[in-house]
Amino acid sequence: MTNQVELAMGDGPHLSLDPLPKPCLEKRCGWLTRNLLLTLTILGVILGTVFGGLLRLLPTLDEDLLVLISFPGDILMRMLKMLILPLVISSLISGLAGLDAKSSGHMGTRAMVYYMSTTVLAAVLGVILVLSIHPGDPKLKPATSAVERGEEVSSLDAFLDLIRNLFPENLVQACFQQVQTVSQKVPVPPQVVRQENVTRLLPGNLSLLNATVTEISLGPSTLTQKRLEFKAGMNVLGLIGFFIAFGVVMGQMGEQAKPMADFFSILNEIIMQLVSMIMWYSPFGIASLICGKLAGLQDLELVARQLGMYMVTVALGLLLHGALVLPLIFFGVTRQNPVAFYAGIFQAWLTALGTASSAGTLPVTFRCLEENLGVDRRVTRLVLPIGATINMDGTALYEAVAAIFIAQMNNIALDGGQIATVSLTATLASVGAASIPSAGLVTMLLILTAVGLPTQDISLLIAVDWLLDRLRTSINVVGDSFGAGIVYYLSQAELAAVDARAEGHPPEPPSPKLPPLPNHQGPPEGAGPGYTALPAADSEEEEQAETPSWEPGAEDEGPEGSPGSDPEEKEEEE
Repeated sequence: MTNQVELAMGDGPHLSLDPLPKPCLEKRCGWLTRNLLLTLTILGVILGTVFGGLLRLLPTLDEDLLVLISFPGDILMRMLKMLILPLVISSLISGLAGLDAKSSGHMGTRAMVYYMSTTVLAAVLGVILVLSIHPGDPKLKPATSAVERGEEVSSLDAFLDLIRNLFPENLVQACFQQVQTVSQKVPVPPQVVRQENVTRLLPGNLSLLNATVTEISLGPSTLTQKRLEFKAGMNVLGLIGFFIAFGVVMGQMGEQAKPMADFFSILNEIIMQLVSMIMWYSPFGIASLICGKLAGLQDLELVARQLGMYMVTVALGLLLHGALVLPLIFFGVTRQNPVAFYAGIFQAWLTALGTASSAGTLPVTFRCLEENLGVDRRVTRLVLPIGATINMDGTALYEAVAAIFIAQMNNIALDGGQIATVSLTATLASVGAASIPSAGLVTMLLILTAVGLPTQDISLLIAVDWLLDRLRTSINVVGDSFGAGIVYYLSQAELAAVDARAEGHPPEPPSPKLPPLPNHQGPPEGAGPGYTALPAADSEEEEQAETPSWEPGAEDEGPEGSPGSDPEEKEEEE
């Protein structure tokens, strides 16, 4: 407080003593003290980059030393991934249990429309940039080492795997395995047709003269067989599908399912407390991850010379999508300041940049949206787990750029139909990436196979994938966060209606399933036209005689105009 103090000194004028200036720590460093965790995270990113660059100046580092440098970051990744399963389960169920099926359906529809729209825009933006900048140069390709031709991936198999993983046959197995179609070429013995052409037989000793035997092989020597295999990796898509249905059904059961809803709500609070504890370790872990990755790079100068323009194209596309497209969509829908929204999710953006994992950043995204921006928990619990699984704006942009870049490196001109195929396939592949093991590699193979490009050239991109993976993951998290903010803005009326029904004062006529409101005299505050008190079924006439009902226009009639106060009734009573 800045209060002035006046002192009376005799008969003279009053002297005013101005307050002393605030100390520097409170005046100039107040933001740092209020946002200590965010400050430490920024410092961790900077120190990790600096020390990683300095370690590159040293002679060849021992492999054990690199492992030790990256070890704290590996522990951070393990702790974050450890919380993914209980966090997704508890957040989905606790969020959907507080909604009815209609409200959750509307919010889910809005989220899906937003996710698909932004993913398509990201893929189209990537195609426009790579065609304009043209980063691929065929002269640079011979400098890279040749590799064996990769296995082609069928688009139909990838789509069917997506549907199979959405309906897991075993929930426990879905926690650590997912199904994938595997193609294998099996040698097949050739079908031999034997033809004999006998010219003449001698009658004396029955010997064979001029005999000709011809063997003809029919059919291919190898045959492609497909089978389903379980690969390591959590089937997040299947778990989300089951627990969404679980939460919706539990919300429809009402009071009967309240103990189960309380259990998952408390579980969610426990997980968020654990997340808060892990976050204080995250600056050190993020610095370790970045430092170890930079120190372990090989031939950085050669990679920058070969793939420099490719990296610039992807980074520019991600920057435009994250700093221009998504904020414009957010402002166009909500008419709110996107810069303030960015400030609230900055911690989640930095965590995604360091960990390169959308699912691993999910606990931090929950915390930023709910605590910093005040987004309703029922919205974040439904929208964010789905977004972390299927909303991959940065991945769609990256894969569209990479596919056309490989075509340019091979001096292959793509027509309009092939470019449209790249955009569409990149969009669909990014949606299904969460349910496919080795998501980046398999989805890239899917796009290259769809347009007939050489799949072995993926090895060109491996050297810089570690950096671009972090950039596109951070944009994925930003897209999820903006989506949650937009869905919350559009769903405020439905959330208010759900809250009103929960308090026993619905804005619409209550359904017969709700119990009657006891001792209810007239409409509650804020009730709209058409509100009536719900009487008991067995004593409807008695309730009408004792409790007045409210109709539109009854407010202006006063006590005399209410039912039960008619003058003719008074005369009859007298």
